[in-house]
Amino acid sequence: MDNKLKHLELIQHVINRLANSSFYLKGWTVIFVAAVLGFATKDSQPLYIGVAFIPTFSFWSLDGYYLNQERLFRRLYDAVRVMDNGEVDFAMSTTLFKQRGDWGKAVFSSTLGVFYGVILLVVVLVLLWQLFGQPMAN
Repeated sequence: MDNKLKHLELIQHVINRLANSSFYLKGWTVIFVAAVLGFATKDSQPLYIGVAFIPTFSFWSLDGYYLNQERLFRRLYDAVRVMDNGEVDFAMSTTLFKQRGDWGKAVFSSTLGVFYGVILLVVVLVLLWQLFGQPMAN
């Protein structure tokens, strides 16, 4: 039983690291997009606002990767949980649990879709405000 518990602990540590990485990535996304929008609106440069789309989509893709990996390790955890103690080999490979479209499902999951969708909506609204809602300077 000690081997199984140790293996489950190792898998849980990986899951925690992936969750923390995802959390930090979301924080960096908010900070970076806010900084870009702040500079763009200060200088009244709508072109600069478009720069906020690049890291948002990049961070969204990377966050989807982390979520997908976390899901794979949760499947590994479940497999080890029901394994006999003699079968525990401390393997950390998740290749047996991969399915087609897992990454796409993770990227477009409700949690990531709402978070990054709101950020993209804010960027679009600021862009529209810069283009059409702001009085023209002479």
